[in-house]
Amino acid sequence: MRTANLGGVVRTASERDVEVVAGTRTLPVVSGLRDLLPGGGLRRGATVAVYTSSVMLALLAAASRAGSWCAVVGLPGLSPIAAAEMGIALERLALVPHPGAEWTTIVAALLDGFDIVVAAAPKNIAPAVAGRLAARARQRGSVLVPAGAWAGADLTLAPVRGAWGGLGAGRGRLRHRELTVQARGRGAASAAREVTLELPAITGVLPPIQVPSTQAPPICGPSTQAPPLHGLSIQGPATPTPTPAAHGPAGAGHRSGAQEQATHENRSEETPKPLRKVG
Repeated sequence: MRTANLGGVVRTASERDVEVVAGTRTLPVVSGLRDLLPGGGLRRGATVAVYTSSVMLALLAAASRAGSWCAVVGLPGLSPIAAAEMGIALERLALVPHPGAEWTTIVAALLDGFDIVVAAAPKNIAPAVAGRLAARARQRGSVLVPAGAWAGADLTLAPVRGAWGGLGAGRGRLRHRELTVQARGRGAASAAREVTLELPAITGVLPPIQVPSTQAPPICGPSTQAPPLHGLSIQGPATPTPTPAAHGPAGAGHRSGAQEQATHENRSEETPKPLRKVG
């Protein structure tokens, strides 16, 4: 008997099948992806192959916030920080970065208990194995999201154009990716459709970044001018204050403050005489 343990509640696979049938058959997605998917959401039991991690994370965002459980298998480079920035509820996200030789068994078990299972398949997966996992997703009412090419996928989402933004005038950091995604599939999704997305959106979790000023930064190097000193004014080299003359007529040694200041300024502006070499 197969069981699924989610949040401490143990349910058999048959009990979960009854809940899925009684509940909604479509899982929500962010508004930018609705035009790509038949019915405007992820249909339970479908296999949706995705060729870019940005779109893959965007597919999980709305569903996880609405209460769906998601799992990612075989993507060790996936960052939980990036998942949170895309809006995924991390408390309902399970990561299996290194499934090893039991990849098929792990994906099949997760399809029994999780609503969305992202699976990065090992190389040269047999078409028969891909067919069995897709059939299991249809039976359990889960959504299988292969990361990359998948034989017999109901829908394939692949980028056709893209550009990064956020650097501003040559400096800053990458803030978002503008991506044009094309959807091709079978049945109702046979006609190709395209949408252009910003992943993550500017108004999303990432904080806004101030545009750097266009004014040139100061040039670092030795300064050619002494920095100002608070409360002081430097006008030139210091010159000793002349003392009153000790000879001459009475009163000659007593000079006014204006005369002393003029003498001081004149001496400060005098050009020093060159030294004479003594032979």
